Formats: sequence, structure tokens, C-alpha cells
Amino acid sequence: MDGQQLREALRDEMANVSSPPPLDTQTMLGSARRARTRRRTVRACVGSAAAVVAVAFFGTFAVPGAGGWSPAMIGAPSSEDDTASPWPTGPDGLPQEDRTARAGTRYDRGAELLDQLRAVVPASYTVPESPEAPSHQAQYEQTVDGLDVWSYSSSVTLAKGEWTGRLMVEVHTAGNQLPTEPCALARQFWGMQGTCELVTVSAAQVGVVVSPGDDDRFDQWAAYRHPDGVVVFVAQSTDRDGTLQSRMPFSVPQLASLATNKRFHFQ
Repeated sequence: MDGQQLREALRDEMANVSSPPPLDTQTMLGSARRARTRRRTVRACVGSAAAVVAVAFFGTFAVPGAGGWSPAMIGAPSSEDDTASPWPTGPDGLPQEDRTARAGTRYDRGAELLDQLRAVVPASYTVPESPEAPSHQAQYEQTVDGLDVWSYSSSVTLAKGEWTGRLMVEVHTAGNQLPTEPCALARQFWGMQGTCELVTVSAAQVGVVVSPGDDDRFDQWAAYRHPDGVVVFVAQSTDRDGTLQSRMPFSVPQLASLATNKRFHFQ
């Protein structure tokens, strides 16, 4: 305590007693500390009340958009965990708890996609088990004009001698808002960039990223939009181990052909 606080505390005590307080240092300091605590409590209550008023005012008049805050944004979960509309109905007839289907028809479609992916693995490659693969997932994306848009993804690990790599397919159902131009579509895959080539498969135009940019989670991937709007991505990656890097399960034309394959045309 500084001198001013001690003097104020002594005056408070002297004003409340009929006789002079005892000249005891510990008693005086105890009284002064109690007085200081009372003053701090009053100040804290006043500050809290002002903060509540400020939050109420801000929540009422904040303007959504235009760089401002919306009242609903205060304390709300991130957009990845939240949705403006109810989650799709799960197999138990209740809304899902999040975007991922863990049972029911959509889940089964994801598992079917994994089976289809295994079926296209070249005979000279094996599919070893790993903590990351094989894997499959079905995920609700959004509702567009009353139509639920889903994505399905499946991934397997590949091995051939000392070489190991990965093969993945991702399908977005009709109604998705992905680009229509093949190379723009290819560069939309996981937000990765790279050198893209247009490859013709029969009458279909497929965008194939033949070499990635800085983000090299995959070495090559193909993207194709079916006439009905279904989008298919097929991606492959290899080890980064010297000469093993040059080995790929599929050539660029083969990868493009896989993206157009009807076995991956899921709804």
C-alpha cells in the first residue's frame, strides 16, 4: 500500500469509531487492506456492468457483412463445425451430428467407392494395410436448390518391391459448385496448384496436373466433370526416394481415363 491508501484507510476507520483507534500497526494495516478490497470490489462491479452494456449494444447494432460482425458470430463455432441448415437425416431418422456419415446409405457408398478403387489397382501392385489406408469417407457438403451435395473419398496404399505410394479417388455429387473448365477444376483439388494438361479421353476433356507446385501431397491428379455434374478426382503419389520417384502406377493418359470411368460415377 502507498501512503495515500494508508491515509484514506485510517480516515475511514477513525470516522466509524467513537474513540481513537488503538495504535497497533497490524490492526491498522488489516483495516486498511479491508478498505482497499471494498473499493476494488465496487470498481470491478461497475466495470462489469459497463462491459455487459457494451456487448448488448454491439450485438444489437453490429451489421453483418461489409467487414462487420454479426451477432450470431460472437462465441459461435467455426463455419467448418457449424451449418445454417440442419444436418442431413442419418440412418436412425435423426439429423447427423456432423458432416460425416458413419452409417446408412451414404456410408455404404463410401465403402463401395473403396471397393471400386481396389479393383483398378494394377495386378503388379499390392495393397498393404496401414494406419492411414485403406480408408473411405462420405461427407455432406451443402444443399443447393434443395439438393444435398455429398462427397465420397477412398484411399489405398500401393507397394511394388521397394516402391510405395498412394492412390486416391474423390467424388462430388451433382449440384456441386466446383469449376467447369477442366484445368481450373483440377487445381481445385484440395486447393493444390501445378502444371495442368488437357487430355482427351474419347470425347471427354480431362484436366491432369502432371507436376505439383509447392504443395506436393500428390504427384499427379486428374479431374473430370460428367455431363450430369458429378465430379471425379483421381490422384496418385510416390515415395520421394531417388529413382523411386519416377515410378507411377498410371501414366497420364491412364490417370485421365480413370477419372472418366463409370465405376467412379457416384450419386
